[in-house]
Amino acid sequence: MPRGLILQPSYRIRDGRPVVQLFGRLEHQMAFWVEDDRFRPYFFVSRSQADSLAGHPGVDLQETELTDMNGDEVVKVVAMLPGDVPALREKLERAGAHPLEADIRFAYRYLIDHGIRGGVSIEGTAEAVRPGLVRFRNPDLQAADCRPPLRTLSIDLETSPDAATIYSIALVCGEVAETHLVATAPVRGARTYPTEGHLLRAAAERIREIDPDIITGWNVVDFDLRTWVRRASELGVGCNLGRIAGDVRFAQDSRFTRQTRAEVPGRMVLDGIPMVRDALRLDDYRLETVARAVLGRGKRIDPEAPDAAAEITRMYRQDPEALAAYNLEDARLVLDILEHEGLLQLTLERSLLCGMQLDRVGASIASFDLVYLPELRRRGVVAPSVDRDRERAPVQGGALLEPQPGIYSNVAVFDFKSLYPSLIRTFNLDPLAHARSRGADDAIEAPNGARFSRDEAILPGVIERFMARREEAKSRGDRHADQAIKIMMNALFGVLGAPSCRFFDPDVANAITGFGQQTLHWTREAFEAEDVRVLYGDTDSVFVQLEAGARPEIARAQAENLRERVEKQVGERLRSAYAVEPLLELAFERLYERLFLPRVRSGKSGSKKRYAGWANGQLVIVGLESVRRDWPAVAGRLQRGMLTRLFTDVEVAPYVRELVVQLLAGDLDDELVYVKRIRKGSVERYTATTPPHIQAARKAGDQIGPVVRYVITHDGPEPVFPGRALPEKLDRHHTIDHVLRPIADAILSHLGSSFDEAADQPRQLPLL
Repeated sequence: MPRGLILQPSYRIRDGRPVVQLFGRLEHQMAFWVEDDRFRPYFFVSRSQADSLAGHPGVDLQETELTDMNGDEVVKVVAMLPGDVPALREKLERAGAHPLEADIRFAYRYLIDHGIRGGVSIEGTAEAVRPGLVRFRNPDLQAADCRPPLRTLSIDLETSPDAATIYSIALVCGEVAETHLVATAPVRGARTYPTEGHLLRAAAERIREIDPDIITGWNVVDFDLRTWVRRASELGVGCNLGRIAGDVRFAQDSRFTRQTRAEVPGRMVLDGIPMVRDALRLDDYRLETVARAVLGRGKRIDPEAPDAAAEITRMYRQDPEALAAYNLEDARLVLDILEHEGLLQLTLERSLLCGMQLDRVGASIASFDLVYLPELRRRGVVAPSVDRDRERAPVQGGALLEPQPGIYSNVAVFDFKSLYPSLIRTFNLDPLAHARSRGADDAIEAPNGARFSRDEAILPGVIERFMARREEAKSRGDRHADQAIKIMMNALFGVLGAPSCRFFDPDVANAITGFGQQTLHWTREAFEAEDVRVLYGDTDSVFVQLEAGARPEIARAQAENLRERVEKQVGERLRSAYAVEPLLELAFERLYERLFLPRVRSGKSGSKKRYAGWANGQLVIVGLESVRRDWPAVAGRLQRGMLTRLFTDVEVAPYVRELVVQLLAGDLDDELVYVKRIRKGSVERYTATTPPHIQAARKAGDQIGPVVRYVITHDGPEPVFPGRALPEKLDRHHTIDHVLRPIADAILSHLGSSFDEAADQPRQLPLL
């Protein structure tokens, strides 16, 4: 029985019937295509509310033994076509009914009912469609563990500055590395074609020959594929890039990211930019920036060229061989970045874990459905539809213990491993357990008053299986599977706290955070009972002052002893209060030999979620200016330099003075650039106020992208362009007053000094 990996679930309407289509790769490297026309769209409604659909044409009402979350019996409503479901749902809602599971995508409904999350075994007759592709009609499918090697193709287009003409297309996949170029004469390193139309036909045919499972690139959806589709349409040459005939279609996610996806029949399109943005923190996400940071090499273009788009046109007209090499390297860079960071493998592991197709693994709510709904059905229960009119309700965050600002030595950080998942397991915090707690005398009552059944719950078992799989992944050294499971578990609370989730209930979400807050406060009390001072706490972590003068090895031993005693105290308190077996694990995460907890600016209280420490000879910075993208690089230079000197007992003031001298001399001009994203999508949306980066963006006009690079001059904010000189009349005193001064004062104030006094080199106070 052949096994394979599903890459793209979809459906088509054929002869008035929905046909599920599943595309993927078999383990022996053949591509497959499943078609099943036996499945029908359906949803549920309470038996007492089904009368309004009785006799409705094309609707089959079927009795079931299932119930809703509250235990009421439900009827299955079977429709003819997936497109019929929204109208039926609306008809029921107008009648005051509440349709259940009436918003699940048809292809995913099919996978859920078959218990499939990616890997599949196929029992049926295979027919050859063409070399390398077989089709199964109405086979029997079962879940299977299968991870065949996938073919990933990187594409890159080079065009005129206005993208009205395509000059060349580079394709890189395994041993394939080629550039297709419009040229009237042979060009070394390229396949040439007399016209743009010939280029597009040949490149599309070549993609079909390569037969990739995944198409990737840098902004491949919104630039490369959109440009290709548009030009192919204008030239009348078609754009058949899929495994079977069909147009490239574009869709925009309804999530807040509004990310655009491209649908190529039988293949998966993964844009490199969002994958990298989710994994790496960089100043910007241009290919050149990311490639330099990750690979240590960049694009093959003159870095001094004032206008990259104009330089590409120059190469096309005067040096096509250079353009071919440049184009090919851009396509190569994308694959090399994704391979270096393991992002394709991580995406695959996330897909296998939850069942979402590769380009939607970030859709955490839909992923949660694919994990939770099959478990719910096994218990004979159906879920509600998403309440589109539900009002947002407040959901509490994690606890924050007031930071004690200062400079300390020997500070231990203790952390509850996977706090929220552990609380869910400990207290049965689960939508079904909450719904079934009514009338239960022994229900667990959370700090917010929400009650949970001790007997009926799904999430604790799901998390337990995830944790077991994660331990298996760690033991075999599979960092991608480990990371995928970690991401999935961390998303559980966020999903339950999102109004767009069908299982959203503020009582459940606040029960999780309520138990978390209580646990953190009880942990502080346990540490204080051990006669140690808690300096700060955030959600699942506490910072504890150990013996200040102790050697590091003595401090670590003290921390481990504390960890064991405090974990025991918290566990005993939970058993006594709730009659549960605590599944919380307190870990000794790190010893900071030095720690800096800053004050809020212009205040005396501690600043939350911001600190710096020195551990094992390394500087660690959290939340401060040097790790924020919207501060210029000179901010990081100053802050890191001051903290390193502070933590290694070197005087700080001389360094501050030296850096100011360098800045005023113009030696640090390249580090005065601000980098900020246009959050509202376009500069036109900024009407009430005009921040500096928007002022710079308006001056740049069409030359600016979603990320603005700018400097402050005596004439105000001015845009900065790669490869061009900085604007004149830089306002270096602005940087001193608005960047250096607040950063320096935040540290120097704890030393009895200030930025203005730094040149006098006042005495540095000893550490506490």
